[in-house]
Amino acid sequence: MRFNFKIIGSLLGILLIINGVFMLLCLPVSLFYQEGGVFPLIMSGLTSAGVGGCLWWSTRKRLNDTLSKRDGYLIVTMGWLGMSLAGTLPYIFSGAIPNFTNAFFETISGFTTTGASILNDIESVPKGILFWRSLTQWMGGMGIIVLAVAILPLLGIGGMQLFVAEAPGLRPDKLQPRITETAKRLWIIYVGLTLAEFVLLLLGGMSVYDAMNHSLTTMATGGFSTKQNSIAHYNNPYIHYVIILFMFIAGTNFTLTYFGFKGNFRKIWANEEFRVYLIGVVSMGIIVSLGLFASSDGDFEESFRNAMFQVVSIITTTGFISADFTTWTPALTILFFMFMFIGASAGSTAGGVKIVRHLLLLKNGVLELKRQIHPAAIIPVRLNEKAVSQEITSNVLAFIMIYLTIFVISTCVMGLIGVDFETALGSVATSLGNIGPGLGSVGPAHTFAHIPTTGKWFLSFLMLLGRLELFTVLILITPYFWMRN
Repeated sequence: MRFNFKIIGSLLGILLIINGVFMLLCLPVSLFYQEGGVFPLIMSGLTSAGVGGCLWWSTRKRLNDTLSKRDGYLIVTMGWLGMSLAGTLPYIFSGAIPNFTNAFFETISGFTTTGASILNDIESVPKGILFWRSLTQWMGGMGIIVLAVAILPLLGIGGMQLFVAEAPGLRPDKLQPRITETAKRLWIIYVGLTLAEFVLLLLGGMSVYDAMNHSLTTMATGGFSTKQNSIAHYNNPYIHYVIILFMFIAGTNFTLTYFGFKGNFRKIWANEEFRVYLIGVVSMGIIVSLGLFASSDGDFEESFRNAMFQVVSIITTTGFISADFTTWTPALTILFFMFMFIGASAGSTAGGVKIVRHLLLLKNGVLELKRQIHPAAIIPVRLNEKAVSQEITSNVLAFIMIYLTIFVISTCVMGLIGVDFETALGSVATSLGNIGPGLGSVGPAHTFAHIPTTGKWFLSFLMLLGRLELFTVLILITPYFWMRN
């Protein structure tokens, strides 16, 4: 099978145009604060949009062609890389991050909503550039590909292949029969929740600028902050609880959020993944708060708030910090390291393995014990009272096996690069899970600036791998993907 490189080029061009438009949307911020980011943003926006426009114009006559599934996988991966490469321009042109490796690391950390940063003095960066930094996470949160899917009908192209490649494995529930209607409704919910959090943070005393930035990165479960100390900068319980709420919502399947807006709460509670997510987060929050209260001098409310904040932040892979959990007891630090392998709900903006995969793995393990006693019986795995196909079960088992294998091998690679063991564990877990803070010298109180250049490129690859849920990227390096048949 030949790849339709013409249509691939057209869609990549569209993505770069969108990227350039979002860069130019940062101009009002730079103009208002007059901190020197205006010209770099104009140059960056025009460059990205110009290159994208030329790419689209040169291939536009093929827009009526059909996308194959392999075209979809290629477009998603190349689109993320292309957006990340173009996204470095505001950092480089402004001098905020003059080193290309560091600029690419910061950008792909944004688009993959990882939140790992190399910036050691965030407050010194021009506000327009920081706003672009937050926008990369907001775009990446729902997926720039889904945004493109929403406008593809205008160009005469169906977008199912892109949607499947964006969320491989378990197929996302459709809110409407047409995938474009699904994408549009998802974006309406996404924008609406972002604005709601923005208003609530304003009521808590945040400035307009800080409230908007933190709303963008909370709903993306990204974790970039305008403060070097992240949310710990704000010693305000109200702000902490608002962000806890919206991190939890962002980690919920957006289809269920839609049902919530429709008032169909029975359908939300009927979802097994949501029940496990809610009960698990509350239970872990209480356990950690009790452990923290017993080992600290603070009052219970403060212990509960910090514990719940960090539990929700890590499980949803947001990565905001209200306290340094690595300074708590060793048992709690180990517990948070385990949280890095959970992830929130499928169909949310969160990264990680996802709760539904853990749930299916556990159910399959229990049923395997029954099959040992009754080998002739056909006992399917059930989720939400429906039998799960063997294909999906095999996909889940393969995903988790590959995920853990990549984690082990990558930890060894980081060790060979010269990183200490604890930092290697933490940097790989947080990059592959798109979380942000890790352990060791990349913990909540530190940045990734000191990681060797080779290590930054390797971790950037892991961020992309984790954001696109392994298979979308890994399939591109298999020989049979490129074979003609």
